[in-house]
Amino acid sequence: GGELNWIQNMTNEDWEELGRGLSNNTRLETVCFYGGALSDERVDILFQGLTRSSSIGKLSFCDNELSVAGVQSMVPFLQHANSLRELNLSQTHFKSEGFNMLFRALRNSPIERLTCCSCGIASIQIDTEHIPEHLTYLNLNSNIIDADGCRGLVELLQREDSTSKLLQGGDSTLNHLCLNNNTIDDEGVTILVDALQNNTSLTSLNLLNNDGISNHGMTILLKLVNDVSSIKATLQSNHTLQNIYINPGEPSDPNQKIQTNIKMATEVNVKNRYSTEAAGREKVIQTQLHVTNRVELCRLQDVNHSVYRDIDPLHLPEVLSLIGRHHGCEELYLALSSSVMALFATVNMKKCIQQERAYHTIRAVEYRAIAAEHAAKVQQLDAKLAAMEEEEAAAGNEGDIDFNHRSNKRRRK
Repeated sequence: GGELNWIQNMTNEDWEELGRGLSNNTRLETVCFYGGALSDERVDILFQGLTRSSSIGKLSFCDNELSVAGVQSMVPFLQHANSLRELNLSQTHFKSEGFNMLFRALRNSPIERLTCCSCGIASIQIDTEHIPEHLTYLNLNSNIIDADGCRGLVELLQREDSTSKLLQGGDSTLNHLCLNNNTIDDEGVTILVDALQNNTSLTSLNLLNNDGISNHGMTILLKLVNDVSSIKATLQSNHTLQNIYINPGEPSDPNQKIQTNIKMATEVNVKNRYSTEAAGREKVIQTQLHVTNRVELCRLQDVNHSVYRDIDPLHLPEVLSLIGRHHGCEELYLALSSSVMALFATVNMKKCIQQERAYHTIRAVEYRAIAAEHAAKVQQLDAKLAAMEEEEAAAGNEGDIDFNHRSNKRRRK
């Protein structure tokens, strides 16, 4: 009432003087103008006086008639607001051009939280060298961001080497991304998920009331946090996201089962938020090594692959022991049945026969060599025996001759 009338009656000189007063104040931490108090013209005059601040930490200009021109007037202040950590410009009309300009202005600021809801933002085209370095919270609810807008966000939300990007890479700072009430579809989800594969900072992704997201898009989100196509894929899933908000379905709707499994995976991430390796191990134990859970996840993700094909048979006893400890005897029995079938399924009979033939071929060669050696020995022994027999025969003949000679002598006598 009266306060709004007073603001509406302020002259241009009043606005400029107010700006100078705010700029010179060293204790003021929060400045809010809302409900139509500001226009592009008033913002221009206000920021002629308000060019810097060492104390303002939060600035909120919600529900005002601001366009790109209004954002342009704020640029000098935003570049010299050394304490500004939160900025809310929701329900204004600066659209994509103003949003891109805003990011360039905030490049070297300490800004941590930026809210731009209902600003008409669609496409996002930002110079990746001009992105806020400390941004942890970005709220873009109730805009008109679609797949192309998500593609722009990927450029915005990544970090690679010296190029600032908020979603991909180890240097990312963004923790919360709010995209509720936009026009994002399955293609947009795919673009975001691709950017989040290696992200280790984002803990919350809000996608409520994006009617273009179907069960397929939700399945893509499920695979992001728990891909059961292989044990390796599970271990390489995203273990950082703790909340993914999407529209709930009916209890009998497949969408509801997808969300239930997304929630299970993100709860594992919460539990193991200080160790992504521990989160990966627990997901393997709770889903890959739990037959019932894995069957459902494979059905939802259209996976037709036995987990036991990924396990070295030498490690099966240890794996089966792990299943028994964590899931009980019933799951152990199911695992035993599945693992035996999987082992038989992995046997390459042709290769086995070839290996067996090669073994016997080698042994045959070895045995032939041994047989030849023995045959040669037999020949040597036979030769020795023959020589001995000849010697014996010769000795016998000489005895007979001598005996006959003596007999003849006696007869002559």
